Amino acid sequence: QVQPVESGGGLVQAGGSLRLSCAAPRSRFNINTMGWYRQVPGKQRELIAIISSDGRANYADTVKGRFTISRDSAKKTANLQMSSLKPEDTAVYYCNVIGRDLIDGSQYDAWGQGTQVTVSS
Repeated sequence: QVQPVESGGGLVQAGGSLRLSCAAPRSRFNINTMGWYRQVPGKQRELIAIISSDGRANYADTVKGRFTISRDSAKKTANLQMSSLKPEDTAVYYCNVIGRDLIDGSQYDAWGQGTQVTVSS
């Protein structure tokens, strides 16, 4: 299965900002939702932001007001702008893309490889 490609992680001081990007496969798939999740060792992966094909966004309470998800439907990309970062935002961030295969009609549900975000205090 073709994976989305993430970029933009790194190390930042508390209070700083980072921008993550996710690129879904350009051809073959009609993309519905694009979401960002994060996971720390020993804990379940948690949804932090998701955006639908019509641009509606929802956020976890832990990031509401600090993170903004956006998408470019033509380019099949989604960005996560993270501001006022805290040490507890440290995690591996994953992009999830859900859509439909235009060739055979099957569901497309794929994860990126993950990108590390580390926030120092």
